[in-house]
Amino acid sequence: MNLPKVADTKPIIVEVEAGKIYSWCSCGLSQKQPFCDGAHKGTEFKSIKYSSDVNKTVSLCCCKASKNKPYCDGSHNNL
Repeated sequence: MNLPKVADTKPIIVEVEAGKIYSWCSCGLSQKQPFCDGAHKGTEFKSIKYSSDVNKTVSLCCCKASKNKPYCDGSHNNL
């Protein structure tokens, strides 16, 4: 199994809209971090789909090491 590329060592704070489906980049190759742009094609990685029931601000993982993907859990502090 290949490890994902660390896109950044800090999370990206984004506003998510209720009911909208988002695709989080799990490979670290996307040029649209933290969202998927299809750069994982030809790899073992797949985007992770998520949504929210309410409009809110979230911290999305960019180091790709979070145990709570797509959300940041502070794993970047151990890199």
